[in-house]
Amino acid sequence: MPQTREEQVWLTPVFIAEAGQEATLHEALVRLQSASREDPGCLEYTVFSDDQRPGTFVLFEGWASRGDLEAHNEENHVKEFVKEVHSLLAVPFSVTPITPLTGRR
Repeated sequence: MPQTREEQVWLTPVFIAEAGQEATLHEALVRLQSASREDPGCLEYTVFSDDQRPGTFVLFEGWASRGDLEAHNEENHVKEFVKEVHSLLAVPFSVTPITPLTGRR
C-alpha cells in the first residue's frame, strides 16, 4: 500500500560550521547524504549550502514513515556522523519538522 503524505516525515536540519571547519563539515555531510539515500524509506536526502551564510548547511530530508526515520537514525553512518560532527559545529545542529501544504486532503 503506498504511503500517504500524512504518514511521510519531512525535516530540515541546519548545521553551522565552526570557523575553519567548513570543508570538513561539507565532506562529512556529503558522505552522510550518499549513505542515507540508500536507507529504506528515504524519499529525499539533499544537503544544501546556504548562499547567504557561509559555513551553514541545510539538509532537506523526507521519509516514507516515522518508522523509516527512526530506523535511519539507528544506522551506523548516522550515529558516526553525529559523533564526528559535534566537534565541527559552532552551535548544536537544529532539526525542524516541516509539513507540505499542497496535496493534503
